Amino acid sequence: MNQRHTPVVLGIETSCDETGVGVVAGTRLLAHQVASSMEQHVAFGGVIPEIAARAHVTEFIPTVRAALDEAGLSLDDVDALAVTAGPGLAGALMVGVSGAKALASAAGKPLYGINHLVAHVGVGFLDEALTAAGPKEGKQSPAEAERAGTLGALLVSGGHTEILKVRSLTHDVELLGSTIDDAAGEAYDKVARLIGAGYPGGPVIDRLAREGDPKAFRFPRGLSAPKFVGTAEEPGPRRHDWSFSGLKTAVARATEQFTSRGADVPVADVAASFQEAVADVITAKAVRACQEHGITHLLLGGGVAANSRLRELLGARCASAGITLTVPPPSLCTDNGAMVAALGAQLVAAGVAPSDPSFSADPSQPVTLVSV
Repeated sequence: MNQRHTPVVLGIETSCDETGVGVVAGTRLLAHQVASSMEQHVAFGGVIPEIAARAHVTEFIPTVRAALDEAGLSLDDVDALAVTAGPGLAGALMVGVSGAKALASAAGKPLYGINHLVAHVGVGFLDEALTAAGPKEGKQSPAEAERAGTLGALLVSGGHTEILKVRSLTHDVELLGSTIDDAAGEAYDKVARLIGAGYPGGPVIDRLAREGDPKAFRFPRGLSAPKFVGTAEEPGPRRHDWSFSGLKTAVARATEQFTSRGADVPVADVAASFQEAVADVITAKAVRACQEHGITHLLLGGGVAANSRLRELLGARCASAGITLTVPPPSLCTDNGAMVAALGAQLVAAGVAPSDPSFSADPSQPVTLVSV
């Protein structure tokens, strides 16, 4: 492998419905290409795994070529490849892993099978993410916080809602809390269907919420009762965990109050009240976890990180708690190849050995396993 000081890594992401390919040199983003099959899933109100997998097969090579063209490089100029090995949809992951193995073998390049969730953290190390986050006035960068053992990450997406402590981006990630049922993004999609708002639910509800009253309905904040939370000295069994299934049910009951008597559902008020419940419980629990686990710098990632209310409330609560918050630009929060390349570049720079060529896709890969 080329032993340049700044490794160039091509990253491939196919865990769900985006075929993403990115090229990163160290912490500098050279290319960022995404082909989404979202339009093909709209009629079904959610991602259909078989459709997503077929779309990846179609878009894989064109997206790789587009990324290399954008970077002004050929595959020979790349030092290593990285690909999402898990977690994600089995068929979609297999397309990416198989394609990446073929490219790596043909070009004689090392290949890293990496964790999709940790890649969402890795993207926060890119120069573009730091620029988007704005000046820190002397506060630590994510890399400095990692070295000091004070870095955390809040991942909020269609499949995951997790709070992590990142002692080392390349080999030591601890799961502090997660959702025990629906992920936040999944709840958004289900509630959007309940109120007839369409798919995907995240951006639709975010838009409707701007026109509604967030106090119109008092929806539940899951796992916030004392028996679940406990105290810092005697933590409850779900202190840093989330649950959104009860919230979804509460929204269904609220809408039934109107539909059962033939009245119009106040869609904007329902959307605003639902979104407030989600943002409130996510940010409150995340900030508390940070305070109790010595986290002074928090990275926000995942598709729901583009949500305006979540960003606003998390920013305010982190500021009050003295926690530095880094939020990548929305295009780098959703699934993409740049985040895979970013984590791959960190692994290469840290001297981590490439993955064994026999590795396979793992739909249930735990967040504690950074690379396979």
